[in-house]
Amino acid sequence: MASNSSGGGSSDRQRIAQHRLRIIAGHLQTPVDGEPAVLAAECKAQGSQADVSTEEKTVPRRRQEIMKWNGWGYSDSRFLFNKKGQAEFTGKRYRLSGMIIPGLKDWFEGTFGANLQHKSPATYILNSSDVKPPSLNEAFLDDLKSTGIPFSYDAEDRVFRAHGHCLHEIFALREGKIGRVPDMVVWPNCHNDVVKIVELACKHNVCLIPYGGGTSVSSALECPPEETRSIVSLDTSQMNRILWIDEKNFTVHVEAGIVGQDLERLLNESGYCTGHEPDSMEFSSLGGWVATRASGMKKNIYGNIEDLVVHIKMVTPQGVIEKGCQGPRMSTGPDVHHFIMGSEGTLGVVTEVTMKIRPMPEYQKYGSVVFPNFEQGVACLREVAKQRCAPASIRLMDNEQFKFGHALKPQVSSLFTSFLDGLKTFYITKFKGFDPNRLCVATLLFEGNREKVLQHEKQVYDIAAKFGGLAAGEDNGQRGYMLTFVIAYLRDLGMDYYVIGESFETSVPWDRVLDICRNVKARIIGECKERGVQFPPLSSCRVTQTYDAGACVYFYFAYNYRGLSDPVHVYEQVEHAAREEILANGGSLSHHHGVGKLRKEWMRETVSSVGMGMIKSVKDYVDPNNIFGNRNLL
Repeated sequence: MASNSSGGGSSDRQRIAQHRLRIIAGHLQTPVDGEPAVLAAECKAQGSQADVSTEEKTVPRRRQEIMKWNGWGYSDSRFLFNKKGQAEFTGKRYRLSGMIIPGLKDWFEGTFGANLQHKSPATYILNSSDVKPPSLNEAFLDDLKSTGIPFSYDAEDRVFRAHGHCLHEIFALREGKIGRVPDMVVWPNCHNDVVKIVELACKHNVCLIPYGGGTSVSSALECPPEETRSIVSLDTSQMNRILWIDEKNFTVHVEAGIVGQDLERLLNESGYCTGHEPDSMEFSSLGGWVATRASGMKKNIYGNIEDLVVHIKMVTPQGVIEKGCQGPRMSTGPDVHHFIMGSEGTLGVVTEVTMKIRPMPEYQKYGSVVFPNFEQGVACLREVAKQRCAPASIRLMDNEQFKFGHALKPQVSSLFTSFLDGLKTFYITKFKGFDPNRLCVATLLFEGNREKVLQHEKQVYDIAAKFGGLAAGEDNGQRGYMLTFVIAYLRDLGMDYYVIGESFETSVPWDRVLDICRNVKARIIGECKERGVQFPPLSSCRVTQTYDAGACVYFYFAYNYRGLSDPVHVYEQVEHAAREEILANGGSLSHHHGVGKLRKEWMRETVSSVGMGMIKSVKDYVDPNNIFGNRNLL
């Protein structure tokens, strides 16, 4: 049990730490400039209010105060069709906020056969009476009260932490259907609080499900319906501070509940960044990135999460696991970090992480390239990867994605700007002969020293030209990245009008990219037709990240579900078939979304029976009583 093992482990660590401090005490000296190389903050749970920044954090304890309980993102931000039938994006949080999007209505109706007169509105307010009363472990609750750690068994708090953002989860909430939810939510303030919670859970046999940003798209946060124990959601959102910045070693030590936008903002105040920017970075947490082996859009420069992590601290039922030093690389047997990364909440709670940081780039430049067709676009990305000259981000949209992006273009206020846009379109389609139904677009983002960025930009555009690519302007590139953070809001708009959709991803060797894109899109269309979907679905893809040996491919599909008695079941059948097609074409089970419960039926095929045995053996040792019982992966 954690109360025994972690206590002994803590004593050993203190003894070792004291011994090392005595050794190095004589070597410490004040830096030459008199300024400390490490900026530190004390643990909140120890009574200190110190912090690297005193600004208010993004995520409040009661998330429902600012965020939707049955949809994506902030409550004040959403797409809608106004009384004039024009699409607009509400709120003031994004560059697109308050803007009219004139092309979205025609694209939406034309693509899906939708009609703005046919609405399918969501349940507006959560009815607490629809939520089953909590099944509390009274002994656990009594001991928890003595710790002073905040907790709640309010219905709204519990429902909010019972789901991620899979289609079936959100669809059910919109219809007011509430399944199994956690019986209680706890909010630790620091690592020591987590140790206490895990010890009590072990003592009283309570099931813990870690909750970070809530952006999971793998059913990872769903409560197993067969679980008979009391389920406690361990919400890390209040563990949200930078504990120290080490300016000599370019590292930062951070509590794992911090969300991406806060981490970058706080680091930016000190002149640094991590560069890790997944599409969900507004709401996803550092601990969640570690637990799912996350990837960001700028990984070409900064790396994926496994490249950025230097040190991890995780609380398990057997005690605390962490390495004994923060060296940049170690040859000490299998890397224990790789037991933690990708563990998806099955082994314990990540509480603190040390990451690499970089000085903020002095120069940033967007760009875009239009290609005659997807095949030439992929060939260009392959050559860029081969020459190892990829910009911070390079993403290639197929023709369907291009049209979708064009439909999201906000209304321009200038006739001259509108004229220039028309002139560009004429030049590309008429003068250069690009077929508007085949062309595709790559968006680019360069970062770094200004001189090097401009040299880098020329190198990439020269390669693109060899594959028929035409420079399409900085504005198109910048708009493409601006849409990254609002595109998730579109699914809620679709569901308001009988349209459901989802995205999923894979990684694949370069020689299979074109085949997998073609075959998966065709499989989606065929499956929809076979299962009675009345209107042709949207089936599209984009290449989002590139590597020496392959690429990450995202698929997007959506359809009008009018006439279907069980649209979510049909969707799940189509997605299942699409995943089978991905695997048959040499793709991976997931590039960065993780496995959760949604994709675990393919785990044995993915990692082998022996691999599954190894994973299970770690689980059995670290958590023999299945305290972390979300049932992901296994």
